[in-house]
Amino acid sequence: MNDRSIAWLRIGRAAVAESVKRAVLAFFPDPIEALKADLSALKYGKQYAPRRHTLGSLVKSADVRRDIDWLSSPGRSVIGLTDPLFPGLLGEISSPPTVLYCEGQTSLLSRTAVAVVGSRNPTPVGSESAARIAGAIGDREVAVVSGLALGIDSAAHRGALDTYGSTIAVCATGLDIVYPHCHRKLASEIIDLGLMLSEFPPGVGVRRHHFPQRNRLISGLSLATVVVEAGLGSGSLITAGFAADQGREVFAVPGSVNSPLSRGPHQLIRDGACLVETPVQILEALCVPEVAEKAEDTRENPPAWCAEVLGFVDFAPTPINQIAEQTGLTMSKLSAMLIRMEMHGLVRTCAGGYIRLR
Repeated sequence: MNDRSIAWLRIGRAAVAESVKRAVLAFFPDPIEALKADLSALKYGKQYAPRRHTLGSLVKSADVRRDIDWLSSPGRSVIGLTDPLFPGLLGEISSPPTVLYCEGQTSLLSRTAVAVVGSRNPTPVGSESAARIAGAIGDREVAVVSGLALGIDSAAHRGALDTYGSTIAVCATGLDIVYPHCHRKLASEIIDLGLMLSEFPPGVGVRRHHFPQRNRLISGLSLATVVVEAGLGSGSLITAGFAADQGREVFAVPGSVNSPLSRGPHQLIRDGACLVETPVQILEALCVPEVAEKAEDTRENPPAWCAEVLGFVDFAPTPINQIAEQTGLTMSKLSAMLIRMEMHGLVRTCAGGYIRLR
């Protein structure tokens, strides 16, 4: 911890609009000098009285002491808008944050990144698709960005971690608060191998309007945003909208026309998003080198011993009675076959029976 880090903590706590902070930093890139700048000299100065307010005068010392205590633990850091470590893509958006609070591997901020987002209540197929896409992306040393939410977000984070890929979780709370609480273990794993990031200082809890605010950072950090299952009007479509406004690529994974969770991706495709079915298509579109051969190896043909049965298992939940009727196998023989297929990663059990994975 040094004087610049403490200065960034103070700027983060200054009780003034982020637009004012950005205006000050445009004239005084050094955070120590920015804290001393006379706000009345700016065009925003008419908002404040008395005159000669500075950013430093609008900070509560108790809040900064709390932030210093948080920052003193290993692996934690604070990065300001004018710091060399501040991610370049994020600095290009229309309203970048002035301060980022980080825990984990800040070196990931310099990597190419792709966001993977979607429904909080996905189907098993959607979760599998998100994990597979994130795993393939992370395996190519591209950071997977998501929002630590239930459903597709957590599947994306875990998919990246399971293949030793790197992932960035952008949070809508201070980093001393994990939301949802059930993701504490996942958050710990991300801190070890990836990065937790927030624009909100420690102690800031769950506030509804912070989630769409967080979403602009998810897309802003990323070269592209991939949407896997989302209802119309969902937060994932807000993230995709931010990505489009920021001039970034938007990819959508299509699904069953009968599923409400396919309506979001299908709407994005109608609006011009790129339809993708495999991680290879995403990586090739982003010109990630040496993609095709490695990614396609994971999509080999299923073994001959299960090909016939696999043909009757859909990518949506398929009842075992339906599979038995179509294959003509006894229930005991079919159950043994399905268990073996599940061990090979070909199918997975779900509430409605079985789903095909590839």
